[in-house]
Amino acid sequence: MTSALFHIATREDWERALESGSYRISTLGKRLDEVGYIHLCFAHQLQPVADRWYRGTDDLVLLELDPDRLSGPVRVEAVADRAERFPHLYGEITPAAVLKARPFGA
Repeated sequence: MTSALFHIATREDWERALESGSYRISTLGKRLDEVGYIHLCFAHQLQPVADRWYRGTDDLVLLELDPDRLSGPVRVEAVADRAERFPHLYGEITPAAVLKARPFGA
């Protein structure tokens, strides 16, 4: 996989990851250990994902990820209630895999 992948995080969760060296949040309110993977998206999916899952959530950070630096496999999979397929990371995000982290407004 060569194109960048993205993950929307809360600033607090991302700051914790920078301190610990490991980001293990699947999506808002869910951990990797609970879900089994971390929800990612492609660039064209960012706004629809933000609108659906993060609307009204303050202090978000957009993580742009280098797929070649991720700690586990990425699988592009269907989601139960959607026809569109999304990338899922079966592992944690390390700060070394993040190309850019910037404020993001949902």
